[in-house]
Amino acid sequence: MTDAPLNATSIPLYLQISESLIREIAAGRLVDGERLPPERQLAAQYGTTVRTLRKALSELEKQGMLDRVQGSGNYVRSTQGAQSIYSMFRLELHQGGGLPHADILSVDHLKKPDDIPSFGTSDYGNRIRRLRYLDGVKIAVEEIWLDCDAGRIDPAQLSDSLYRYYRLTLGFWISRAEDRVSIGRVPDWAPDGFGKAAGEITGYIERYSWAQAPEAVEFSRTWFDTDKALYVQRLT
Repeated sequence: MTDAPLNATSIPLYLQISESLIREIAAGRLVDGERLPPERQLAAQYGTTVRTLRKALSELEKQGMLDRVQGSGNYVRSTQGAQSIYSMFRLELHQGGGLPHADILSVDHLKKPDDIPSFGTSDYGNRIRRLRYLDGVKIAVEEIWLDCDAGRIDPAQLSDSLYRYYRLTLGFWISRAEDRVSIGRVPDWAPDGFGKAAGEITGYIERYSWAQAPEAVEFSRTWFDTDKALYVQRLT
């Protein structure tokens, strides 16, 4: 078992920026037709170069979320069809949006315990525990179980987006998920820095995720701080 936080393999900076902008648009903090700040100003805001920023903006343009008008600027086009690394991540800051990030607390390969529902085809699973952030704010702790028949997780190769890791490293992708939202008590393994004490009541999500097989390949549970974040599902 890994006790200390692990350093996840980073998602490229230009994708982090594009993801941040996509979530800002989805949350309505950037509206259809709005002109983005000048590129140098936006690059400074994200602490990067204009070249990296332009690569991020190109990603939005490919998805039809940005009009780049020569000599005028970059204009938001709100669309619900965008493909986002975090499109299935439903937690947002109270004001909307926020770029997700995670500290990996532990990665283990274990027999599935009795306190989780039956899923997958193996008696064993990869268990990942993480502390989640939005824009640097600690908002949740989560425990993810991936069925061992789907592959063995290498902690050194994990990135902030597990679904991206599944696709690029394990060769499958999550095609649908079912969330069940209620309240729960913070688990006793939650780190002190989470901000909610073990046993304290907070928001709770159970998720089943499916890939290209009839059985759910993943089960996860998330305890989120309702003082800092909300669960948001947008209907289109």
